[in-house]
Amino acid sequence: MLVVGLGNPGPRYVGSPHNAGFRVLDHFAEHQATDGRAVWTERFEAKFAMAAVDAQQLILLKPLTYMNRSGESVREAMSFFDIDGQRALVVHDELDLPLGTIKLKHGGGEAGHNGLKSVSAELGTRDYSRLRVGVGRPATGDVREFLLSPLGAAEDLQLEESLGDAVSAIGLWARHGIEPAMNQVNRRAAEKARSEGQPE
Repeated sequence: MLVVGLGNPGPRYVGSPHNAGFRVLDHFAEHQATDGRAVWTERFEAKFAMAAVDAQQLILLKPLTYMNRSGESVREAMSFFDIDGQRALVVHDELDLPLGTIKLKHGGGEAGHNGLKSVSAELGTRDYSRLRVGVGRPATGDVREFLLSPLGAAEDLQLEESLGDAVSAIGLWARHGIEPAMNQVNRRAAEKARSEGQPE
């Protein structure tokens, strides 16, 4: 199984909403690797590591091609390991979810996300699973600038506190598949939204 975290390489983008996928995979690698910490190497134009959930071996991939070419790295890794979309999960930032909200989905459109557009184009399909990490949409200002700029301290902490939920969602997907995992993760997100008075 392949878990891809989308983001942009380099110190300029550390802490930006668009790098939520990288942050989730870093957190997952630190807490779920079989030896306690995955070892990242470079392969497939990406940072690459192995981890495990129970007996299920996972390939972790953080493309270094920049967001709009992420699919090239994903396609290369999937071809090498003979993995299809049913066994691939792409972790990405989601403007249309409140900051810190975690949801799963399978297939569907890309909602303007350049990383997802690239993955879909390179694979020739949208039939793969996604873990959506809410970063919220700015009330004013340029969306691109918001996505590529560091979050404020309070917002960064809120995103950091959601990483455990994202790691749990990956574990559910690896153990049980997309439908059971989606039912659990999205139900929790709906319950959280209701408790906080947010739209579901």
